Parts: sequence; C-alpha cells; structure tokens
Amino acid sequence: MNASTVTLPNTAAISTTETETTQKNELRLPNWLQECLIAYQTNSEDEPAEEVDLICRAFNFAYQLHEGQYRKSGEPYIAHPIAVASLLRDLGGDKAMIAAGFLHDVVEDTDVTIEEIEERFGAEVRHLVEGVTKLSKFNFSSTTERQAENFRRMFLAMAQDIRVIVVKLADRLHNMRTLEHLKQDKQRSIALETREIFAPLANRLGIGRLKWELEDLAFKYLEQEAYREIQAFVAEKRDDREARIETVSQKLRDRFKKLGIHLLEIKGRPKHLYGIYQKMQRQHKEFQEIYDLAAVRIIVDTKDECYRSLAVIHDAFKPIPGRFKDYIGLPKPNRYQSLHTTVVGLNGRPMEVQIRTQEMHHIAEYGIAAHWKYKETGGSNLSQLSQEDDKFTWLRQLLEWQNDLKDAQEYVDNLKDNLFDDDVYVFTPKGDVVALAHGATPVDFAYHIHTEVGHHMKGARINGRWSVLDIPLQNGDIVEIVTQKNARPSLDWLNFVVTPSARNRIRQWYKRSRREENLARGRELMEKELGKSGLEALLKSEPMHAVAERCNYQTVDDLLAALGYGEITLNQVVNRLREITIKTQQPEIVANEPAELLAQTQSRHVTSPPTSKSPIAGVEGLLYYIAKCCNPIPGEPIIGVVTRSSKGISIHRQGCPNSENTPGERLIPVKWNPTDANGRPQTYPVDILIEVLDRVGVLKDILSRLSDQNINVRNAGVKTANGTAFISLSIDIQDCQQLDRIINQIKNMSDVLDLRRVGQVDGN
Repeated sequence: MNASTVTLPNTAAISTTETETTQKNELRLPNWLQECLIAYQTNSEDEPAEEVDLICRAFNFAYQLHEGQYRKSGEPYIAHPIAVASLLRDLGGDKAMIAAGFLHDVVEDTDVTIEEIEERFGAEVRHLVEGVTKLSKFNFSSTTERQAENFRRMFLAMAQDIRVIVVKLADRLHNMRTLEHLKQDKQRSIALETREIFAPLANRLGIGRLKWELEDLAFKYLEQEAYREIQAFVAEKRDDREARIETVSQKLRDRFKKLGIHLLEIKGRPKHLYGIYQKMQRQHKEFQEIYDLAAVRIIVDTKDECYRSLAVIHDAFKPIPGRFKDYIGLPKPNRYQSLHTTVVGLNGRPMEVQIRTQEMHHIAEYGIAAHWKYKETGGSNLSQLSQEDDKFTWLRQLLEWQNDLKDAQEYVDNLKDNLFDDDVYVFTPKGDVVALAHGATPVDFAYHIHTEVGHHMKGARINGRWSVLDIPLQNGDIVEIVTQKNARPSLDWLNFVVTPSARNRIRQWYKRSRREENLARGRELMEKELGKSGLEALLKSEPMHAVAERCNYQTVDDLLAALGYGEITLNQVVNRLREITIKTQQPEIVANEPAELLAQTQSRHVTSPPTSKSPIAGVEGLLYYIAKCCNPIPGEPIIGVVTRSSKGISIHRQGCPNSENTPGERLIPVKWNPTDANGRPQTYPVDILIEVLDRVGVLKDILSRLSDQNINVRNAGVKTANGTAFISLSIDIQDCQQLDRIINQIKNMSDVLDLRRVGQVDGN
C-alpha cells in the first residue's frame, strides 16, 4: 500500500511532545510514533520502509476506527492501543507485534472482521490480533470447568505463537496502570486475575520488568492499606538507603578499577513493594525488621568477570552463609542468569548483590523478547522456541496436561502450582541438570527422565546413598534411578508425587493393568442403563463409534474401559448417544432403547408448582415417610402407597417394584413441593457409595467438592481393601438435578473408580 493512499490523522489535534500538558480529550503521541509518522509522510512520494509502512498503516486504521470512542478516564480510546504498542516496542517486539498492539481491540470493539485484518495487514498480524481477541474473552474467575477450558485455550494459543501472550501482557499492564477509573469491585476482580495468572505468566516468560509492575499494581488494589504503608516507609527511608548504596558503590568501583575489571554499571535497585510485603508475611516481620530493601546490581562484560567480581565483593564484605545462588551455572527455566549473594554491608545491615553481564541483564528484563533479539530464530512458535536448552519445558508440560488431566479442578490446581512454584535443580549421574517442581521426589525425577524408567523403578540413590522414594529432592542433589525389569509402579506413589506428569503416568499404568476389569465394569454399567437386549449390536453401531470419537477415545472398548474406571460418566455417554442418534435420524437405535429409560429421562425434567407448604403435596395432614427401598428425591416422579401398618403413607419412586403391584385403591397421587413453609429450598438425604484409589487426602478432596457446592454431609465412612477405598456418604440435596451435577463432578475426579447411589431401584 503506497503512502499516498493513506489518510493520517490530523496532527494539529494531537500533542507533539510527551512532556506537554494535555487537556482531558487531547491525544498525546510518544516520540517514537511521531518520528515514524513523520518518516512515513516524508517518504510519501516513494515507497516507505516496510516496518514504517506496516506500523503507520496499523496506527492509522486503529485511529480511524476508534475515533469518537473514549475510555472511562475520559481520554480518547486510541490512547490505549498506542500505549500497548509502545510497551511492545520497548520490549523489542517486531513490526507485526507493534501493529497488533494498535489493532488488538478493533475486532472486538468495531465492525471490522478478522478477515479484513488479514487482507489489510497480512496473515501474521491477523493471527496475533485473533489470538489476543480470543484471550480477551476469557473469564478466569468463572466456574472451575469454564476456567479450565479458558486455560487450555490460552496455552494452546501460546504454543502456536508465544507473541500472543506477550501482546496480552502489554494490554493487561496498561489496563492495570489506569485501573483507578473503574468501580471498586471491578478493580479487585481484575487485580486478582492479574496477580494469580498474568504476573506469574510474565515471570515464566522471564519478563521481569512486567512481572514486578503487575504485582505491585495488583498489590495496590488488593491490599490497599498495606500497600500505602509500605510505600510510605520506603519513601521515608529513601535518602538513607541511597546514601548507603552510593558509599558501597564507590568502594567497589575503586576495587574493580584496581583489579582491571571493566565495570559497565553499578547501581542500587529498590525491591518492589509486593516483594517486601511477601517477605514480611513469609518471615512474620514488621517493615522495620526488613533491612535488605535494596539490591546492588553490578553489570560487567563477561561471564568470567562475573565470578571475579563475586570474589571482590566477598573480600570487601562478609558473606552471609547459605545466601549465595549461582543462576549462571544453573539458569532458571525462564532463562534468567545472574549471581546472587547477600553480604553484611554498612552498619551491619544485610545487602543483596546481583552480578551479571549486559546480555544477562537484558534477558532478565525482557525475557522471551530478549530471545528474539539475541537469538534470531525466524519465528516464535513453540516447536522453534522449545528446542533450545529446554527453556520452555514448563509450557510443553502444560500442553501435555491438556489431554492427561480431564478433571477440571485438578487441571486448574496443577496449573497454578506450576506457574507459581519455584523449581528445584538436581543432577543426573552424568551431570545433566533437571528442573523439577518444588517438593518433587525421586519418583517424579524417574518419570521426568522417561515413562518406562518410572514404571520399572526399583529404588533410588541420592548423592550416592540409598534413599526412600518419598523424600523431597534438594537443589544440587545427584539422583540415580535403579530399575528392574519386573518392577512395577505402586499406587502408594500417588500419595507423595507432586508433578502431574508422574501422577498421570502412574494412573495410566494402573488403568492399563486392570483394563479387562474396567472394560467389564463399563459394559455392566451400560447394560444396567440401556438393558441387555440389543446391547452388543448397539456397541458395534456407527453411533456408538461416533460417541467414542466425540469423547476423545479411539475405540468403543477404550470408551467402556474409561467408563469402568470413572474417567467419563454414564450420563455423558448416554446423553451423547441420544444426541448423535437424533442428529443422524436413526429411529431404530432409539427404538431399541428400553421405554422405561426414555420415560425416566423425560420425567426428570418435569416439575410441579407447589400446592402447599409441606414437602409432599397430596398428603397434607397425613402421616407419611420416604421409602428406603428406592429413596426418591425431588425431580423424580413419585407415588404414595397407603401401608397396612400404622406408618401411614409410604412415598415411592414411580416404577419401584415394591409399589408396582399395589392395588389401585391404595395408591395416592403425590408430587414434590420445592420449598418449605418459610419459602426455603427443601433438602433430602441421599446415600452414595464411592470407590476410589486409596491415597492420602482423597476423602478431603471429595468433601471439598461438596463444600464448594454448599452440600451438607450428614455421615461419612471409609473402608479400604487392596489399594482401593470405599467411601459411603450421606448428603443433603434439593433435587435430582443437583444430585446429577454432584455425581458428575465427583466421577470426573481422576482417583474415582466408581460411584453409585445407594437405595435406587435397578441400579438407576
């Protein structure tokens, strides 16, 4: 597109300097963008440089589309895309990223389509804008299932092009900088999401300058009083701190000059406010007890000079034992490299010193963006970025979990742990470095090396000595795994492994080793639900194969085994089968389904308006009780039976064998009342039996799910046998729909093998 065909905005209405005071509705352009526009207009007769052309056209397009739109602050909306593009430029982003910064909101906020973006600016910009647009629709504070799906889609987008999340981080940072213009509840919601998701992501990508500011801004809105106090304390001590750092710096400059070490930079860096707050919370100290509020950063030419500088510092000041970390020899997974040491500085106060080269410093500040600058790969998708030194092992692991962890809560919990937790660094006997999650054990290490190493693990030596398998590994441990051909995983390992990959591999082995048993259980469940007649034909039918494929299983046998193991629920299988048979219009399949199953399915959705304030409408003033043989609950059709004893009327579920042969004169039509006399929802006791893998904490996890849904537990009992446990629970529920939801949630837990309701007729 030639420059002469582009109509740029009227610069007369735009401030021309960044320092100029602007009115509320004025737009201020950063210097770099002004220079870009001037160069673009100057070269209007000739073809402008490709980078200038793309950036200016993107700015012009966004400016025209957002004209007349304003932010909550009152400033023109285009100020936000400009700020995002500026952040991306500062991070070293390429022309496509900067263009995406200008355009990231146009699809969502205007009538422009993503196809038009591609037509005007190319497929690369379209891909970035489309990725950021999808991320903008995510709501990480939603229910667990939705939250898990959001995470899966976000990390898939990151894997396809890591730049998508960098654009999103720049977008989030500017929104956090202007958060004061939103309502308080919205401020807290966005700040919490920032601290829980986006700041850890910035850290994992190594973009320290974004991570620190995102954390401090979130801290400002989530703990306002603590933020103001620490901010005031830090400002109050500023002069004293700067004087001490300058004295230390001058002392080190003299020594470095004397020894011929080329010092590029030495200066103090105050710790960010949230870091100080975390230290106060972690060590249970007041602000006055925190002495190392600033770190001295030293930048030299070479790696060799880093270690020479360390010797100079330890000679000048007394080092504090146990406070030295070599991130040059053992870089962090996000590629951070530096030497950290803490010494006793002036007046006996601890002082942290960081030593690094210029390239290391750039990587510490810009993370993945520095990778683009120093390592030109010609692209930024995961397959290209992740091949170098396992820098993105954590992201590949997250993608592996997409299929491994089907339980939403477990996926979300493991994801947040992986984003936040520090890694532990251990060595193989050959000296290779392995980074594992904090608290990882020799079993986690074995499965990290290879699945078969874990499966055939017999024992482990740590630093040359035999060790128990559940001991957490420490930094610097040398770990040797001893294997044996006939060794097998133990279900006890599930009680102490911490990495999702190890836990999932153990479960997968257990499922495969009991495949025939799980397959038989799955068939039995299908037979109880659909009836024995015609089941074999149904399992071999095209609709059943379609159900297996839709549930992400290769064969119907795989689906049945998963059903037997509890990885998928019976309701999910039956519902998908109905959907597929209806869509493919094969009435013969539906005809083979027992009539009573269809009747029950339809009756579950029938509700009756309350006709009185007693739990059961139709027995007002009469003695009645809920029959234990079928234990009906609201939402299920019921019938009253006049008993021959003095117990009054027995309430059965329709279809219960104990009521079907009752003479008609003893039957009374009844229905449920959803509320009590005070208009509150009625609750009814239901007994369920859960078969699970026997591990520490499994009952707690199940009770936690029930608590999250405000379900009261009347009784709980546990019996164990041969590596499995049987948990009996008596819970209070409002209706069968609520019970179905609870059953589905528990069945989807990875450790649950089977769940059934006690007291139901025919196993339904």
